[in-house]
Amino acid sequence: MDKIPSFSKNHDTLSVGLHKCGTAHGVTTWDLRFKKPNAGDYVSPKAGHTIEHLIATVLRNSYKKDDIIYFGPMGCRTGFYLLTVDTDYDEVLLLLKQSFALAQTFTEIPGNKREECGNYLEHDLESAIEECKKYTEILNNL
Repeated sequence: MDKIPSFSKNHDTLSVGLHKCGTAHGVTTWDLRFKKPNAGDYVSPKAGHTIEHLIATVLRNSYKKDDIIYFGPMGCRTGFYLLTVDTDYDEVLLLLKQSFALAQTFTEIPGNKREECGNYLEHDLESAIEECKKYTEILNNL
């Protein structure tokens, strides 16, 4: 089998931040890198699950909601992927700064009822907000 593009990158050289992975079929994949790969610091599963709920909700209610295809975690727990259409780097950066700032104001997790989520007991709002604060600092330094 062919090696997929994300496995072809040397993860030891990847840095935290926002990276454009590429565009295929009109859909652009963005790498929201929270943590340096293989450095021993990862997003906890509970915080990652909650970040997914928070940011997916904010993005799908934003002024760019029609251009959001997907937001979800990386399996390695070092960040998230965002898939968009018709959105360039500067637009994504501004949208993410706004979205992560808004996510930090949540006092409840959207979609956290048993009938709304397949693993509704595995969340950590406090840790998710801390991770959002850290990533906001990264975004603000780009």
